[in-house]
Amino acid sequence: MKKVNVALVRLLQFVVFVISIFMVIVYFGAMVLLPLDAIVLLIKLMGVVGLNGFIAAFIAVPVVAYLALIVYKTPGLCKMIVDIGVDMIKSGKTRVEAFNEIADAVKA
Repeated sequence: MKKVNVALVRLLQFVVFVISIFMVIVYFGAMVLLPLDAIVLLIKLMGVVGLNGFIAAFIAVPVVAYLALIVYKTPGLCKMIVDIGVDMIKSGKTRVEAFNEIADAVKA
């Protein structure tokens, strides 16, 4: 019965590990995809106005780059965004390591 309990604890530990990794990947992936989405939306908006897609892209990319520069120059904002991701990683690691104590208690 102890082996079943240990296996169950390890299974739950793996599930928590996978969920925490998924959350971190989604967080940093969203930070990468956000400017790309803004470019696509601006191109579509300019297409509605009547501009060609190439001309719209030629205008939208510098506009989004300028907005990214403003975000980059905002004091502490980039550091805070990265720190949130690092805190998510540390929190996930702490939760996964907490299962080791439970598994040791079940073994004994």
